[in-house]
Amino acid sequence: MLPTQAYAAPAANVPLAPFQFERREVGPHDVLIDIAFCGVCHSDLHQVRDEWGGSIFPMVPGHEIVGRVTKVGDHVKNFKVGDLAGVGCMVDSCRTCPSCQEGLEQYCETTGMVGTYNGRERDGSPTYGGYSNQIVVDEKYTLKVSEKLDLARVAPLLCAGITTYSPLRQWKVGPGHRVGVMGLGGLGHMAVKLAAAMGAEVTVLSTSPNKAADAEALGAHKFVVTKDAAQLKSVANYFDFIINTVSAPLDMGQYVNLLRRDGTMILLGVPPEAPQLHAFQLIAKRRRIAGSLIGGIEETQEMLDFCAEHNIMSDIEIIDIKDINEAYERMLKGDVKYRFVIDLATL
Repeated sequence: MLPTQAYAAPAANVPLAPFQFERREVGPHDVLIDIAFCGVCHSDLHQVRDEWGGSIFPMVPGHEIVGRVTKVGDHVKNFKVGDLAGVGCMVDSCRTCPSCQEGLEQYCETTGMVGTYNGRERDGSPTYGGYSNQIVVDEKYTLKVSEKLDLARVAPLLCAGITTYSPLRQWKVGPGHRVGVMGLGGLGHMAVKLAAAMGAEVTVLSTSPNKAADAEALGAHKFVVTKDAAQLKSVANYFDFIINTVSAPLDMGQYVNLLRRDGTMILLGVPPEAPQLHAFQLIAKRRRIAGSLIGGIEETQEMLDFCAEHNIMSDIEIIDIKDINEAYERMLKGDVKYRFVIDLATL
Protein backbone atom coordinates (compact mmCIF):
# COMPACT_ATOMS: atom_id res chain seq x y z
CA MET A 1 0.00 0.00 0.00
CA LEU A 2 1.09 3.58 -0.70
CA PRO A 3 1.07 6.05 2.26
CA THR A 4 -0.70 9.20 1.06
CA GLN A 5 -1.07 12.71 2.47
CA ALA A 6 -4.33 14.61 2.00
CA TYR A 7 -6.93 16.99 3.37
CA ALA A 8 -10.26 15.43 4.30
CA ALA A 9 -13.66 16.31 5.72
CA PRO A 10 -14.07 14.08 8.81
CA ALA A 11 -17.85 14.60 8.83
CA ALA A 12 -20.54 16.83 7.32
CA ASN A 13 -20.12 20.52 8.15
CA VAL A 14 -16.76 19.92 9.82
CA PRO A 15 -13.77 21.82 8.37
CA LEU A 16 -11.31 19.93 6.22
CA ALA A 17 -8.07 19.00 7.97
CA PRO A 18 -4.85 17.01 7.28
CA PHE A 19 -5.49 13.30 6.76
CA GLN A 20 -3.35 10.26 6.05
CA PHE A 21 -4.49 7.10 4.27
CA GLU A 22 -3.16 4.39 1.98
CA ARG A 23 -3.66 4.10 -1.78
CA ARG A 24 -3.61 0.68 -3.42
CA GLU A 25 -0.39 -0.50 -4.99
CA VAL A 26 -0.02 0.08 -8.73
CA GLY A 27 -1.66 -2.83 -10.55
CA PRO A 28 -0.90 -4.13 -14.05
CA HIS A 29 -3.17 -1.57 -15.75
CA ASP A 30 -2.67 1.33 -13.31
CA VAL A 31 -0.72 4.56 -13.37
CA LEU A 32 0.52 6.42 -10.30
CA ILE A 33 0.25 10.20 -10.62
CA ASP A 34 2.10 12.70 -8.46
CA ILE A 35 -0.61 15.36 -8.18
CA ALA A 36 0.55 18.90 -8.95
CA PHE A 37 -2.78 20.76 -8.95
CA CYS A 38 -6.42 20.04 -8.17
CA GLY A 39 -9.35 22.29 -8.99
CA VAL A 40 -12.04 23.10 -6.45
CA CYS A 41 -15.49 22.31 -7.84
CA HIS A 42 -18.76 23.52 -6.33
CA SER A 43 -19.79 19.86 -6.07
CA ASP A 44 -16.91 19.37 -3.61
CA LEU A 45 -18.71 21.73 -1.26
CA HIS A 46 -22.08 20.03 -1.76
CA GLN A 47 -20.63 16.63 -0.98
CA VAL A 48 -18.47 17.49 2.02
CA ARG A 49 -21.59 19.06 3.54
CA ASP A 50 -23.71 16.04 2.57
CA GLU A 51 -26.20 18.30 0.79
CA TRP A 52 -26.92 15.61 -1.81
CA GLY A 53 -27.09 12.78 0.72
CA GLY A 54 -25.08 9.57 0.88
CA SER A 55 -21.70 11.17 1.59
CA ILE A 56 -18.94 8.83 2.74
CA PHE A 57 -16.68 10.13 5.52
CA PRO A 58 -13.86 10.81 5.96
CA MET A 59 -13.96 12.37 2.48
CA VAL A 60 -11.01 13.53 0.39
CA PRO A 61 -12.60 15.68 -2.34
CA GLY A 62 -11.19 16.68 -5.70
CA HIS A 63 -11.90 15.53 -9.26
CA GLU A 64 -10.00 18.08 -11.35
CA ILE A 65 -6.59 16.47 -11.08
CA VAL A 66 -3.37 17.03 -13.05
CA GLY A 67 0.17 15.87 -12.42
CA ARG A 68 2.98 13.64 -13.66
CA VAL A 69 3.11 9.88 -13.94
CA THR A 70 5.67 8.40 -11.55
CA LYS A 71 4.97 4.68 -12.02
CA VAL A 72 3.08 2.48 -14.49
CA GLY A 73 1.83 -1.10 -14.35
CA ASP A 74 3.32 -3.85 -16.48
CA HIS A 75 0.45 -3.82 -18.99
CA VAL A 76 0.02 -0.05 -19.33
CA LYS A 77 0.26 0.96 -22.99
CA ASN A 78 -0.57 4.66 -23.24
CA PHE A 79 1.45 6.26 -20.44
CA LYS A 80 5.07 6.26 -19.34
CA VAL A 81 6.90 7.70 -16.36
CA GLY A 82 7.25 11.47 -16.75
CA ASP A 83 4.08 11.99 -18.81
CA LEU A 84 1.61 14.67 -17.81
CA ALA A 85 -1.75 13.11 -16.95
CA GLY A 86 -5.17 14.10 -15.69
CA VAL A 87 -8.05 12.50 -13.82
CA GLY A 88 -11.61 13.79 -13.98
CA CYS A 89 -14.84 12.93 -12.24
CA MET A 90 -14.71 9.13 -12.55
CA VAL A 91 -12.16 6.36 -12.09
CA ASP A 92 -14.19 3.30 -13.15
CA SER A 93 -17.52 1.98 -14.44
CA CYS A 94 -18.91 -1.43 -15.36
CA ARG A 95 -17.28 -1.20 -18.83
CA THR A 96 -19.76 -3.62 -20.41
CA CYS A 97 -23.20 -1.92 -20.50
CA PRO A 98 -24.37 -0.16 -23.69
CA SER A 99 -23.39 3.28 -22.39
CA CYS A 100 -19.89 2.17 -21.41
CA GLN A 101 -19.47 0.40 -24.74
CA GLU A 102 -20.42 3.64 -26.51
CA GLY A 103 -17.84 5.66 -24.60
CA LEU A 104 -20.47 7.24 -22.35
CA GLU A 105 -19.16 5.85 -19.08
CA GLN A 106 -20.70 8.69 -17.10
CA TYR A 107 -24.11 7.15 -17.83
CA CYS A 108 -23.08 3.60 -16.83
CA GLU A 109 -26.28 1.57 -16.56
CA THR A 110 -25.07 -1.32 -14.39
CA THR A 111 -23.06 -0.01 -11.45
CA GLY A 112 -23.07 3.70 -12.27
CA MET A 113 -19.79 5.48 -12.76
CA VAL A 114 -17.36 5.26 -9.85
CA GLY A 115 -16.68 8.78 -8.63
CA THR A 116 -13.07 9.88 -8.19
CA TYR A 117 -14.06 10.57 -4.60
CA ASN A 118 -17.09 9.74 -2.46
CA GLY A 119 -17.53 6.54 -4.46
CA ARG A 120 -16.77 2.87 -3.95
CA GLU A 121 -14.04 0.79 -5.54
CA ARG A 122 -14.94 -2.70 -6.71
CA ASP A 123 -13.76 -4.09 -3.38
CA GLY A 124 -16.10 -1.72 -1.53
CA SER A 125 -13.41 0.63 -0.24
CA PRO A 126 -14.10 4.38 -0.60
CA THR A 127 -12.49 6.41 -3.34
CA TYR A 128 -10.38 9.37 -2.29
CA GLY A 129 -9.83 12.35 -4.57
CA GLY A 130 -7.30 14.94 -5.57
CA TYR A 131 -6.85 16.96 -2.39
CA SER A 132 -3.89 14.61 -1.93
CA ASN A 133 -0.31 14.17 -3.05
CA GLN A 134 -0.84 11.13 -5.31
CA ILE A 135 -3.48 8.94 -6.92
CA VAL A 136 -3.58 5.49 -8.54
CA VAL A 137 -5.94 5.14 -11.51
CA ASP A 138 -6.58 2.56 -14.22
CA GLU A 139 -5.09 3.92 -17.45
CA LYS A 140 -8.49 3.57 -19.16
CA TYR A 141 -9.79 6.40 -16.94
CA THR A 142 -6.64 8.54 -17.19
CA LEU A 143 -6.26 11.46 -19.62
CA LYS A 144 -3.27 12.76 -21.55
CA VAL A 145 -2.44 16.41 -20.87
CA SER A 146 -0.57 18.67 -23.28
CA GLU A 147 2.79 20.14 -22.29
CA LYS A 148 1.80 23.35 -24.15
CA LEU A 149 -0.63 24.66 -21.54
CA ASP A 150 -0.31 26.07 -18.01
CA LEU A 151 -0.86 22.95 -15.92
CA ALA A 152 -2.64 24.73 -13.07
CA ARG A 153 -5.12 26.27 -15.51
CA VAL A 154 -5.74 22.89 -17.15
CA ALA A 155 -6.96 21.28 -13.91
CA PRO A 156 -10.55 22.67 -14.00
CA LEU A 157 -10.96 21.44 -17.57
CA LEU A 158 -11.35 17.94 -16.10
CA CYS A 159 -14.80 18.91 -14.77
CA ALA A 160 -15.84 22.45 -15.70
CA GLY A 161 -14.33 22.06 -19.15
CA ILE A 162 -15.88 18.74 -20.10
CA THR A 163 -19.22 19.59 -18.46
CA THR A 164 -19.64 22.50 -20.88
CA TYR A 165 -17.85 20.97 -23.88
CA SER A 166 -19.97 17.81 -23.99
CA PRO A 167 -23.38 19.47 -24.61
CA LEU A 168 -21.86 21.87 -27.14
CA ARG A 169 -20.58 18.86 -29.06
CA GLN A 170 -23.74 16.79 -28.52
CA TRP A 171 -25.89 19.52 -30.07
CA LYS A 172 -23.27 20.28 -32.75
CA VAL A 173 -22.94 23.95 -31.84
CA GLY A 174 -20.98 25.95 -34.39
CA PRO A 175 -20.99 28.90 -36.79
CA GLY A 176 -24.44 30.43 -37.30
CA HIS A 177 -25.74 29.39 -33.88
CA ARG A 178 -26.73 31.84 -31.17
CA VAL A 179 -25.77 30.57 -27.72
CA GLY A 180 -26.83 32.11 -24.42
CA VAL A 181 -24.81 31.29 -21.30
CA MET A 182 -26.64 31.67 -18.00
CA GLY A 183 -24.27 32.42 -15.14
CA LEU A 184 -20.63 33.50 -15.40
CA GLY A 185 -18.92 31.27 -12.86
CA GLY A 186 -16.68 28.23 -13.04
CA LEU A 187 -18.89 26.50 -15.60
CA GLY A 188 -20.19 29.59 -17.37
CA HIS A 189 -16.82 31.11 -18.15
CA MET A 190 -15.75 27.83 -19.78
CA ALA A 191 -18.98 27.66 -21.79
CA VAL A 192 -18.26 31.14 -23.16
CA LYS A 193 -14.70 30.27 -24.18
CA LEU A 194 -15.62 26.94 -25.77
CA ALA A 195 -18.75 28.10 -27.63
CA ALA A 196 -16.88 31.11 -29.01
CA ALA A 197 -13.99 28.88 -30.15
CA MET A 198 -16.53 26.68 -31.95
CA GLY A 199 -17.69 29.69 -33.95
CA ALA A 200 -21.02 30.47 -32.25
CA GLU A 201 -22.32 33.91 -31.35
CA VAL A 202 -22.20 33.95 -27.54
CA THR A 203 -24.31 36.06 -25.19
CA VAL A 204 -23.85 36.05 -21.42
CA LEU A 205 -27.11 36.26 -19.46
CA SER A 206 -26.36 37.60 -15.99
CA THR A 207 -28.03 39.34 -13.09
CA SER A 208 -24.77 41.25 -12.43
CA PRO A 209 -24.10 44.29 -14.66
CA ASN A 210 -20.51 44.46 -13.37
CA LYS A 211 -19.63 41.23 -15.19
CA ALA A 212 -20.01 42.76 -18.66
CA ALA A 213 -16.31 43.55 -19.10
CA ASP A 214 -15.31 40.07 -17.97
CA ALA A 215 -17.78 38.48 -20.40
CA GLU A 216 -16.29 40.43 -23.29
CA ALA A 217 -12.73 39.51 -22.25
CA LEU A 218 -13.70 35.84 -22.17
CA GLY A 219 -14.97 36.00 -25.74
CA ALA A 220 -18.68 36.81 -25.42
CA HIS A 221 -20.17 38.89 -28.21
CA LYS A 222 -23.10 40.26 -26.19
CA PHE A 223 -24.08 40.77 -22.56
CA VAL A 224 -27.64 40.94 -21.23
CA VAL A 225 -28.56 42.05 -17.73
CA THR A 226 -31.53 39.81 -16.99
CA LYS A 227 -32.91 42.16 -14.33
CA ASP A 228 -33.36 44.80 -17.05
CA ALA A 229 -36.73 44.13 -18.72
CA ALA A 230 -35.81 46.01 -21.90
CA GLN A 231 -32.56 44.08 -22.35
CA LEU A 232 -34.32 40.80 -21.70
CA LYS A 233 -37.03 41.65 -24.24
CA SER A 234 -34.36 42.39 -26.86
CA VAL A 235 -33.35 38.70 -26.91
CA ALA A 236 -36.83 37.12 -26.73
CA ASN A 237 -37.13 34.18 -29.17
CA TYR A 238 -33.47 34.69 -30.01
CA PHE A 239 -31.28 31.76 -28.99
CA ASP A 240 -30.75 28.39 -30.61
CA PHE A 241 -29.24 27.11 -27.36
CA ILE A 242 -29.01 28.26 -23.78
CA ILE A 243 -26.37 26.70 -21.52
CA ASN A 244 -27.86 26.97 -18.04
CA THR A 245 -25.12 26.75 -15.40
CA VAL A 246 -27.16 28.34 -12.58
CA SER A 247 -27.50 26.41 -9.31
CA ALA A 248 -29.54 29.09 -7.53
CA PRO A 249 -33.34 29.43 -7.54
CA LEU A 250 -34.53 31.07 -10.78
CA ASP A 251 -37.57 31.86 -12.92
CA MET A 252 -37.14 29.20 -15.59
CA GLY A 253 -39.97 30.59 -17.68
CA GLN A 254 -38.37 33.95 -18.38
CA TYR A 255 -35.30 32.21 -19.80
CA VAL A 256 -37.19 29.59 -21.82
CA ASN A 257 -38.94 32.49 -23.56
CA LEU A 258 -35.55 33.53 -24.95
CA LEU A 259 -35.35 30.36 -27.06
CA ARG A 260 -36.30 30.41 -30.73
CA ARG A 261 -38.58 27.79 -32.23
CA ASP A 262 -36.87 24.42 -31.78
CA GLY A 263 -34.40 26.01 -29.36
CA THR A 264 -32.91 23.95 -26.54
CA MET A 265 -31.99 24.85 -22.98
CA ILE A 266 -29.34 22.52 -21.58
CA LEU A 267 -29.28 22.19 -17.80
CA LEU A 268 -25.87 21.89 -16.12
CA GLY A 269 -26.60 23.54 -12.78
CA VAL A 270 -28.74 21.95 -10.06
CA PRO A 271 -30.92 24.45 -8.15
CA PRO A 272 -31.90 23.45 -4.60
CA GLU A 273 -35.58 23.25 -5.56
CA ALA A 274 -37.20 22.15 -8.81
CA PRO A 275 -38.01 25.16 -11.05
CA GLN A 276 -41.58 25.77 -12.19
CA LEU A 277 -42.43 25.98 -15.88
CA HIS A 278 -45.70 26.18 -17.78
CA ALA A 279 -45.89 23.49 -20.47
CA PHE A 280 -47.25 25.97 -23.02
CA GLN A 281 -43.92 27.80 -23.04
CA LEU A 282 -42.40 24.68 -24.60
CA ILE A 283 -45.37 23.64 -26.71
CA ALA A 284 -45.86 27.01 -28.41
CA LYS A 285 -42.38 27.06 -29.97
CA ARG A 286 -41.47 23.35 -29.91
CA ARG A 287 -38.74 24.25 -27.45
CA ARG A 288 -36.80 21.65 -25.52
CA ILE A 289 -35.18 21.35 -22.10
CA ALA A 290 -32.36 18.83 -21.79
CA GLY A 291 -29.65 17.86 -19.34
CA SER A 292 -26.03 16.82 -19.65
CA LEU A 293 -23.56 15.13 -17.29
CA ILE A 294 -19.79 15.65 -17.73
CA GLY A 295 -18.52 13.50 -20.64
CA GLY A 296 -17.08 10.09 -21.37
CA ILE A 297 -13.36 9.38 -21.30
CA GLU A 298 -12.95 9.60 -25.09
CA GLU A 299 -14.83 12.88 -25.25
CA THR A 300 -12.88 14.28 -22.31
CA GLN A 301 -9.65 13.55 -24.16
CA GLU A 302 -11.13 15.22 -27.24
CA MET A 303 -11.92 18.27 -25.11
CA LEU A 304 -8.37 18.44 -23.72
CA ASP A 305 -6.96 18.20 -27.25
CA PHE A 306 -9.37 20.91 -28.48
CA CYS A 307 -8.30 23.20 -25.64
CA ALA A 308 -4.62 22.59 -26.40
CA GLU A 309 -5.24 23.41 -30.06
CA HIS A 310 -7.13 26.61 -29.27
CA ASN A 311 -5.12 27.64 -26.19
CA ILE A 312 -8.19 27.45 -23.95
CA MET A 313 -7.70 27.22 -20.19
CA SER A 314 -9.66 28.12 -17.08
CA ASP A 315 -9.23 31.46 -15.32
CA ILE A 316 -8.05 30.53 -11.85
CA GLU A 317 -6.85 31.62 -8.43
CA ILE A 318 -4.20 29.32 -6.97
CA ILE A 319 -4.46 28.61 -3.24
CA ASP A 320 -2.51 26.75 -0.58
CA ILE A 321 -4.33 23.68 0.66
CA LYS A 322 -4.46 25.10 4.19
CA ASP A 323 -6.80 27.79 2.83
CA ILE A 324 -9.39 25.35 1.45
CA ASN A 325 -12.04 26.05 4.10
CA GLU A 326 -11.79 29.79 3.47
CA ALA A 327 -11.99 29.12 -0.26
CA TYR A 328 -15.26 27.23 0.24
CA GLU A 329 -16.76 30.23 2.03
CA ARG A 330 -15.58 32.57 -0.71
CA MET A 331 -16.97 30.22 -3.36
CA LEU A 332 -20.39 30.41 -1.71
CA LYS A 333 -20.23 34.20 -2.09
CA GLY A 334 -19.11 34.01 -5.73
CA ASP A 335 -15.79 35.55 -4.70
CA VAL A 336 -13.55 33.80 -7.23
CA LYS A 337 -12.63 34.35 -10.89
CA TYR A 338 -13.43 31.70 -11.83
CA ARG A 339 -12.03 28.58 -10.24
CA PHE A 340 -9.89 27.91 -7.20
CA VAL A 341 -7.00 25.53 -7.84
CA ILE A 342 -5.00 23.93 -5.05
CA ASP A 343 -1.22 23.84 -5.37
CA LEU A 344 -0.47 20.40 -3.92
CA ALA A 345 3.16 21.39 -3.32
CA THR A 346 1.71 23.16 -0.26
CA LEU A 347 0.38 19.93 1.25
